[in-house]
Amino acid sequence: MKKIDLHIHTVPTISESHFNFSLEEFKRYVAEANLDAVAVTNHDIFDGTQFREIKEALGITAFPGIEVNLEKGHVLIISDGSNLEDFEARTSLVSQQITKIGDSISVEELGKIFGNLGNYLVIPHYDKSPLIASETLEKIKPYISAGEVDSAKKFIRAIRDETKLTPVLFSDVRIRTNLASLPTRQTFIDCGDLTLNAIKSCLRDKTKVALSENDGNNLWQIFENGQKLSTGLNILLGERSSGKTVTLNKINSTIENVKYIKQFSLVQQDEAKDTREFKDDVERKRSCFVAEYLSGLKIVLDDIMNVDLDANDREMEQYVATLLKSAQDAYRQDAFSKTALFNEVDFPVGQTNTLNALFESVKQIIENVEYRAVIEKHLDLASLKRLACELIELIRDKSLENKKKTLVNVVVKDVKQRLKIRTSDVQVEDVDLYKISMDKKRVERFREIVGFLKREAVVFEDSIQGFRVEARKGPFAGAGEIKDVSGVKTAFGEAYKVYGEPYKYLRALLSNESLTRSELYKLFVKISYRILNKDGFEVSGGERSEFRLLQEIADAQNYDVLLIDEPESSFDNLFLKSDVNQILKDISKFMPVVVVTHNSTVGASVGADYLLYAKKELEQGKSAYRLYAGYPTDKILFSVDGKSISSHGIVMDSLEAGMDAYNTRRQGYEAIKH
Repeated sequence: MKKIDLHIHTVPTISESHFNFSLEEFKRYVAEANLDAVAVTNHDIFDGTQFREIKEALGITAFPGIEVNLEKGHVLIISDGSNLEDFEARTSLVSQQITKIGDSISVEELGKIFGNLGNYLVIPHYDKSPLIASETLEKIKPYISAGEVDSAKKFIRAIRDETKLTPVLFSDVRIRTNLASLPTRQTFIDCGDLTLNAIKSCLRDKTKVALSENDGNNLWQIFENGQKLSTGLNILLGERSSGKTVTLNKINSTIENVKYIKQFSLVQQDEAKDTREFKDDVERKRSCFVAEYLSGLKIVLDDIMNVDLDANDREMEQYVATLLKSAQDAYRQDAFSKTALFNEVDFPVGQTNTLNALFESVKQIIENVEYRAVIEKHLDLASLKRLACELIELIRDKSLENKKKTLVNVVVKDVKQRLKIRTSDVQVEDVDLYKISMDKKRVERFREIVGFLKREAVVFEDSIQGFRVEARKGPFAGAGEIKDVSGVKTAFGEAYKVYGEPYKYLRALLSNESLTRSELYKLFVKISYRILNKDGFEVSGGERSEFRLLQEIADAQNYDVLLIDEPESSFDNLFLKSDVNQILKDISKFMPVVVVTHNSTVGASVGADYLLYAKKELEQGKSAYRLYAGYPTDKILFSVDGKSISSHGIVMDSLEAGMDAYNTRRQGYEAIKH
C-alpha cells in the first residue's frame, strides 16, 4: 500500500490568507507521515521554479498540479511531469483568466487550455466545499478518476455507495513556516509503481483505496503521531484523570466538524430554568413546522394587509356626497360637464392568475415522466396539448385586453381631469364598488380563518425513541405570550384588547412600527409543544435529559464525528441499553463515534468496533498521557510507540471495578435470582 497526499499548497494566492512557505516543513511532513507521493496544487497558479526545487529536495514521487476554480467549484488537475514546460505554459493561461476572487473558468475553457483531460489526473471537490455544480461534474465525468472528500465519514459513505465516485482524503494543507501540527488526512492506494497512469487505474477501483495501510477502511489516522480510530464505534476507557477528556478535546480540535456531547451537559440543574430552556429548544428546532403550518395564514395576511375598511368608508362617503351634489346642481351643467367622459368610470382590469395556474397544471401533466403510464391510461396527451395551446391563446387575449383597458383608463383619467378644471360642476368621485364589497368579504373570511385556527387542537405529532412530540394550536392567553413569540421589546396590551376581532387586531399590529410585517402571521395563533413519555404523560426532569440526549445524538448525523463523554453520569442503565446503545450502533455504521465510559452497560454491551485505553504514566519524572488501542477481541492493546498492556485487566478494572468486585456482584446476583 502506498500513502499519498495529492492536494498540497505552497504558494499563497488571492483565494487564501498569506503564509510563508517552508521547504524544511514540507520535508518534515513527508518524513513523519511516511508519504510515498505528493502533488503540489496551488489555487489557479503553478510555480515551476519552486516545484523543481521541491521535487529535488523531497526524494519521493512529486507531481505538478493546479487547483482550478471551475464554474463555482474546485478541481485538481495533476500532470505526470514529463513535460514541465508545457504544463507551465498551460497553467499560466489559467492564471491570466483568474485574477480576482469570484473569477472562474468554464469546462469548455478548461478543455481549450489543457487539451485532452484524459492525459491528466482529474479530481474534483466531490463531498467538500466548494462543490462543483452537478451539471459541471457531469461534463468532466469521463475524465474523473476520484472525488475528494473532507472527512473519514464522507469517505466511508462514498466507498459503500456504488453510485458515488471513489473517494480520496487529502490534507489540503498550506506548508508554512513553523507548521503547528502535521496533517493526518491522506489516502492509501494498492499500487506498485507510482506513475500517474498507475494511480489513475488504482483510484478507479474502490477495492484498492483505503484509509489505513493494514486495516483498510476499518481504521483511520486521527493524530499526527499515528494514533488511529475506528471509522465505526470506539469505546475509550481509563481511570479518573487518565487523559480521556484530554483525548476528546484533542479530537475536537483536530477535526473541524465535530458533535461533542460533554459530561453532565444535559443534566438538569435548575428545574425552572432547564424547563424553560428545554421548551425553547424544542420550539426552535421545530420552527420550520410553525412556518409551514401557518403558511396559508401568511398568504391571507399579505392580502388582508392591503384592505383598509376605513379608507373604503371614506371613499363611499365622498362618492355619495359628490353624487348627491351632482344631482342637486344638475341645472348648472355646462358643455364640459355634459360630456360623456365627465363621469365615466374605469374599465375593470382582470387578472390572468387562474388561467396561468390552469396552464401550469396542464403543462405538468403533459411533461410528467414518472407517472406517464397512469396519465395516458386516463387522458389523451394529444388533447391535453391542444388544451394547453388554447389556454395560451386565452392568456394572450386576456393580457392584450387588460393592456388595452389599462391604456384607455389612463386616457379617460387624463380627459376627466382636464374637464374638471374647465367646469364649475361637481364631478362624481370614482369608486370601485365591487372592490369595496369584496374587501368586506375578504375581512369576513379572514375572521373565519383566524377563528378556526384559534380552536384548540393537536396539529403535529412526532415519535422519537419512545417519546412523542406534540404540537397544539390555540389562542394566546395574554399580551405577554404574544410578546414572547414576537421576540420584540414592545407592548402588546392595546393590541390584545381587540385580539378577538382579527381585522382590528391586524390594524393595531400594523400601526406598531417595531414589528416586521412578514412575521405578523405568528402573532395570531399560539403553537405550543409538549413532550410526552411512552405512557402519555409530560416528561419529568430526568426524561427531559434523556430526550435531549437522543435529540443531540440524532443531530450528530450532520457532523463528521460524534464524541460523548460518560453518558452514564446522567442516565440509568435501562435507558442506556435500550435506547442509547442502539442509536450509537446505528450511527456508527455511517460515521466515527467515540464514547468515554466507566459503565459496563455501555462499554461491554454496545458492541464496540475499537477499544482505546487512556493511561497517565510517569516518564523521566514527568506525567504523560498514553493511549493503548486494539480491537475488543484483542488480548493485548498497543500504543503507537510500541508499549503494550493486557486488555482483560483494564476492561475489568474500568467497567467492573476489578475482578474481585465483579465476582462478588455476580455471586450476589446468583443468590437473589430465585
